[in-house]
Amino acid sequence: MRIVIYSMLLLLIAIQYPLWLGKGGWLKVYELEKQLELQQAKNSLLNLRNAKLTGDVKDLKEGTRAIEERARVEHGMIKEGEYFVQILPSDKSAVTTKQ
Repeated sequence: MRIVIYSMLLLLIAIQYPLWLGKGGWLKVYELEKQLELQQAKNSLLNLRNAKLTGDVKDLKEGTRAIEERARVEHGMIKEGEYFVQILPSDKSAVTTKQ
């Protein structure tokens, strides 16, 4: 009787092995799900970036306001009759205090 019980137990373990550790086992599925979640997060960030770039392209094609803004920010250009004022942050280390 013990031989039958042990053989059934061995058979049960042999059947469970591919389920847990085999090519399509639970552990492999768990790892693939984690990889899928990471890739979906990357894709969502890239989709947001693409949407922003699409909006920028649309603005540049349709209106002059976006072009003007880019010229001001990136190249420091100003319109005729405007004044450019640059405010520099104060450097606290340069200020000397006498005690």
